[in-house]
Amino acid sequence: MTDAAVAERDGGTAWRRIADALAEAIARGEYHPGDTLPASVALAERYGVHRHTVRQAFRHLAEQGLVRVSRGRGTQVTAPRVPYPIGRRVSMRANFGKLGIAASSRVLSAIAVESDVEACAALGLKTGTRLWRVEGLSLADGVPMGTGTHWLSVERFPDFDRVFHEAGASITAAFKAYGIEDYVRLSTRLTARLADEREAGLLEIAPEAAVMVSTAVDALPDLTPIHLVSSVFAGERVEMVVEPFRELPSPLAGEGGA
Repeated sequence: MTDAAVAERDGGTAWRRIADALAEAIARGEYHPGDTLPASVALAERYGVHRHTVRQAFRHLAEQGLVRVSRGRGTQVTAPRVPYPIGRRVSMRANFGKLGIAASSRVLSAIAVESDVEACAALGLKTGTRLWRVEGLSLADGVPMGTGTHWLSVERFPDFDRVFHEAGASITAAFKAYGIEDYVRLSTRLTARLADEREAGLLEIAPEAAVMVSTAVDALPDLTPIHLVSSVFAGERVEMVVEPFRELPSPLAGEGGA
């Protein structure tokens, strides 16, 4: 019997009542971020329903971003989603820093590839141009928030693999090493899907959890494209706030994520 069928047998709205009760308990502070909710078996006994009904309630809470359901870890309360403004300038470290959150990044891989048609087109480069393909992981207070793939011209940014690593995986700090003190966001495209196995592992989220995908192009102040980044964010931890007229200071110590 499916979870939905069990829930229907248990009264149709039983899972919703359980979900609402748990959500209210979280709001009252009975459970804090990182706390593990009672097991489905215990809650099923408390409410007189099948454990599958409780699991449906857990899934509903996960869809609302209130909990994270992990195999072997149970159902844990998550922290509120962190607002991530997207405007003319986007800086992960500046965005999180204003909220008192320590942002950091690390390099996962960095290789030069012969060609990527879509990346070359996005950067206004001739097809076949050699590009850096760099992967990084962004964290907030040590918690994985997103993983991104960066594309840049090898000719424009020689030794970028070394520079990016020495810059602490900060795009902004790496750009400064090439004499680029300021850059702007040219475009951002946002979509949503389910995480694949590798992304779930990197972000420490449940397999097939919802993720937001951001594909963005950064440019010099004269609007010359220099950087393409495709990022995957844990949907339960981040919310995108589009502010087209927002003007951030030059991201002197930021991280061009999103």
